[in-house]
Amino acid sequence: MIPDARIQRRSCRLILTLLLPLLTWMGVASADADDREQRDLVDQSRMTLSNFLADSNMTWFRDHIQEAKGLFIVPQYMKGALIYGAAGGSGVFVAKDEKTGEWSEPAFFTMGAASFGFQFGAQMSEVVLLVLTQRGVDSLLLGNFKLGADGSVAVGPVGAGVSGATTPNLSADLLSFVRAKGLFAGVSLEGAALISRDEWSRAYYGKSVTPTDIVIRREVKNPHSETLRQEILRAIDRK
Repeated sequence: MIPDARIQRRSCRLILTLLLPLLTWMGVASADADDREQRDLVDQSRMTLSNFLADSNMTWFRDHIQEAKGLFIVPQYMKGALIYGAAGGSGVFVAKDEKTGEWSEPAFFTMGAASFGFQFGAQMSEVVLLVLTQRGVDSLLLGNFKLGADGSVAVGPVGAGVSGATTPNLSADLLSFVRAKGLFAGVSLEGAALISRDEWSRAYYGKSVTPTDIVIRREVKNPHSETLRQEILRAIDRK
């Protein structure tokens, strides 16, 4: 844990507290959840990963996904602004067991960010973060994580002409990949807060569990997640 981790956790919670009213209005942070919502999110995450694999602009992503220690997938990351902006969405985090190569069950998170200054528009994006380092995995497992503070994040290389040999800043803990359409020219994830949704995990697995219980200790299992794991394995075995 980094020295100011407590400060960063408080900052993450403050960001989420400030964003909740707007994110709820945007439809991405409902207060209550049932098993159907979690199952839908897992299914949407699988479809998002499939969309990235089929996208001709994601050559580098396809060629290097096997190097990831974890994946954070947000199928619908919504950004809206009228003078002040907010962005957010629900996502899942899965990690690979380095000994067995098996991928974990999903832990549920909310990702949100606030922005200030004159702005106007709306945008819906699909987001995938490749977690490249153990530090990145460990930071996410804290359940309160701020991109750029608790772990470094860099923009992953995107484009039809980007070859698999192109190397970005691989010293970063995470690489972000975004597929977006809308009035905003782009999506910046720097400063976004990732907060574990323990109530969603409880609904999905039928018991109270932390991200560590799910991803590292592997104390729970839901057969519904198998399609997501199979999509990850298909992505890794494409070669």
